[in-house]
Amino acid sequence: MPLPKVKAGLAAAAAPGFVLERSEVMPALIGRHEDFLFVTGLGGSASDVGAVTGDGAHVYSLGGAMGAACMIGLGLALARPDKRVLVVTGDGELLMNIGALATIAVMNPANLSILCVDNGHYGETGWQKSHTSLGVDLEKMAIGAGIKRTRTVAAAFQAQRQCSAARRAIPRREQGHASREAGADQRLEVAGE
Repeated sequence: MPLPKVKAGLAAAAAPGFVLERSEVMPALIGRHEDFLFVTGLGGSASDVGAVTGDGAHVYSLGGAMGAACMIGLGLALARPDKRVLVVTGDGELLMNIGALATIAVMNPANLSILCVDNGHYGETGWQKSHTSLGVDLEKMAIGAGIKRTRTVAAAFQAQRQCSAARRAIPRREQGHASREAGADQRLEVAGE
């Protein structure tokens, strides 16, 4: 189901300082995609990664497996400690298996990062509001689960800065959270150690 179109001005007015354009922010956050094995969640996050990578052989998309991306990413990171694994998921999917953050924090693989694009909606099931649009903070939940390094990206200039710093920090485990996108009210969170 296509996402509803929202004018950038409306998104900016509703969430000033949290307006990001996914098509610009995702490539900046990912950087050189060949450096990662990707596990993607449902629709939007899979499309984001596909646009950056051309759906290469290093991308594992989990269409229809809502809630599984983080745990599949954990398994892949443990099985392939020689590779950096980046899970790209959405807020709705992460909320379906929020306990995964505690397991990831306990297992603590240095080669795993999580990037959560938070648009405050369940995009795959009809665009109903998710809990994050009602005040739930995924970054705080990641911290509470024991993930030691987290960040929320709320502006395009932060995406570039975070990306540059993250590329220098190898290996790393993080979860991120990107904030509001023009047209779909997105947040992107990155958390990790």
